[in-house]
Amino acid sequence: MRDDIVNLNVLGVISWTTAFLLIRKIFSQRSFEFCSRIVSTIHATLAVILASLSVEDWSCPVCPLASSSSSSLKQRQALAVSVSYLVYDLICCLFDDGFSLDNTVHHLVSIVGIGAGLAYRKCESELVAALFITEISSPFLHARELLKELGYRDTGLNLAADITFAVIFSLGRMVGGPYVTFLTLSANNPILIKAMALALQLVSAFWFYKIVKMVIFKLERRKKVVSTSLHRGI
Repeated sequence: MRDDIVNLNVLGVISWTTAFLLIRKIFSQRSFEFCSRIVSTIHATLAVILASLSVEDWSCPVCPLASSSSSSLKQRQALAVSVSYLVYDLICCLFDDGFSLDNTVHHLVSIVGIGAGLAYRKCESELVAALFITEISSPFLHARELLKELGYRDTGLNLAADITFAVIFSLGRMVGGPYVTFLTLSANNPILIKAMALALQLVSAFWFYKIVKMVIFKLERRKKVVSTSLHRGI
């Protein structure tokens, strides 16, 4: 891994940590998780933008030959920014009261997978595509929880955020994800990168299962609330 990418990772960890501390100070009345999700939303937005800017030929965005050398540098920078965020967030989660094993495993797999791509300087187009796919639904994921803390729990607005997140996540992770995973597994990549690609897709499938259950539960509960309201009105 080149020294400039290593330096960008270190600078990124410091920058994300500083951003969290500033947001924590601004929203001092809000919870630790609320501030953390704001930083996560900033990262997700930035990751999608950087991933999009790194693509030179949108007719074949995942093709390794679609990018020039300068574009390849943009890909490595986009990946480095996200690795630094994942390292920061993994450390940040240790200070939160609600430790999540699922989230920790996801972060570790992502860090190792992207880190391997940067170290081997292989599979960067596929990794950037995976970054775009995984982060494009993240702002809606965090909006769901932010709305709850702002007092919009169990409202139509919160349900709309839930459904929007579920749809974008499902299309990205269960349609685009398997395609990118297939490209990664079928290409001449190191076994570590292939293993991490498969692991990330399995993690996505696990989260897809949980999200489907969540949406079904919320729709059924919403239906019961509406039905009860109608009966009272009668």
